[in-house]
This record gives sequence, structure tokens and C-alpha cells, in this order.
Amino acid sequence: MKTVAVITGGGSGMGFSAAKLMPKDRIIVISGRTLSKLEKSVNELKALGFEAYAYTCDTSDRQSVRELAEYAASLGEVKTGINAAGVSPHMSKAEPLLRINALGTVYFNEEFAKVMKPGSVIVDIASNSAYALPGFMVPKKAFPLADTDPDAFVRKILGKAKIVKDDVKKSGMVYAMSKAFVIWYAKKSAIELGKKGIRVCSVSPGLIATDMGEKEKEDGAYLINLTCEKRMGHVDELGYAIATAADDRNGFLAAVDILVDGGATTHQKEFKNI
Repeated sequence: MKTVAVITGGGSGMGFSAAKLMPKDRIIVISGRTLSKLEKSVNELKALGFEAYAYTCDTSDRQSVRELAEYAASLGEVKTGINAAGVSPHMSKAEPLLRINALGTVYFNEEFAKVMKPGSVIVDIASNSAYALPGFMVPKKAFPLADTDPDAFVRKILGKAKIVKDDVKKSGMVYAMSKAFVIWYAKKSAIELGKKGIRVCSVSPGLIATDMGEKEKEDGAYLINLTCEKRMGHVDELGYAIATAADDRNGFLAAVDILVDGGATTHQKEFKNI
């Protein structure tokens, strides 16, 4: 039976870069909201020698994610799941951002685990923004609600952000909390799904030179100066990091977040005076 790799947010950016680095014997399914963008990327993958398909999906909708998982399983054994779909503060208001970034991770991990066999891997994409919030601002007590009562989870997180009045800054705070949740949920999934032989980890990019990264560049410019090399990350550097995390040869890499931000977080937290 053929094996399948599914990448949400795979039509562009680091998701598409990771797709191009998948094993050539793996069927690639890339998903996103815009079919025309996906089809263009599929054609490029086919030109590289992949068997590739496009499938539209709204990761904030569990049924949409379930249909994606079922479609992928109809093509072969789903071996790799990379959830790179996400939106930034300049792309969305706080609530839809939270539903896509956080609840989308829940739906992806849960629905894909249903069609995966032992030896499979899920890689969730978080962000170094998750490390920027002070500990008291990360509402971890509300995180388990995402499994049991998603609407209550959303209310709790949005309630925490009410102290910020500016819409973009509020979305920025919710973004950081949503990505802190992704890291937490990936670790939780790793422990739970590891019993089924499914490996889970997360990758946290820093400021990357993608369309999304350029939109956030003005507010995140200080992060560039905190990196060791004083630059934004290249999209293919992140694609390689994601593909490496998903590689079958990394079978003992689980329940951990891989921080790929050029050293910015370490500089800020541990070496401020350098």
C-alpha cells in the first residue's frame, strides 16, 4: 500500500517547502482554503516527480478536517501529518485566529489519529511567540477545555485578552496564547497517541520571510536584531526543519517543541546584555 503525507497550509510558505522535501515515494496531499493556489503548488510538486493532490480544508471546522483525513486515507496509509495551517494577528481578528490556530490543532491531531497506524507522525506548527508571554499570561488551566468544551475554551482565552483594547494587539496576544496552546497540545497528544505508536512533536518558527512574515515584520522587527545573525529566517530553512522533524528516522523525537528562530528567544531570555 502507498503511504501518504498530508500538509495543511501546504499551498505556500514553509508548509509547501516541507512538502517538497517529503520522500518521493509518498503521496502528497496539500490542503488550504484556496483551491487555485493549491492546484498551482500541486503542479509544481508533480513536476518534481511527486504524486500530489489538492484538497480544500478549513481547519477550524472539525468536519472539514475529518473529511480531509478520510480523503487522505482513501489514497493509502497516512504516514505523515503536518499541520502548518494558521493565521497571524494581521490576517485575522482574535476569535477566528484562535479557532484556526488552537482548535484546528485539536481537530487535526484527533481526526488524523483515527486514520493513522503505528509508525506514523504528526508535526504541529507553533511559533516562538509562544515563548514571549510571561508565564502568568499563559492560561494553561483553560487548555484542557479545548477537548471537552471548545466554546468555553475560546471564551476563557478571549477573556484573558480583554485587557488589550487595540484589535491588532489583542489578536497578537491571542496569537501568542494560541501558539502556547499548540506546544502544550502537541506534548499532550504525544503522550496519549504514543500508546498507539503515533509520534507527535511541534516546531516553533521565528520571523520567517514568507507572505505572513512580511505582514508581521513591522511589529516583529525587534526579533531580527535578537537573532544571532540579525536576519529573518528563509522559508526553505523552516521547510527543512519541519521535514526533518517528520522524518521516519527521527522516531525517538516526541513530546518536544523544536524552536527554530535563529536564537532570538534564547538571546532575549538568557543573554540580554550581549
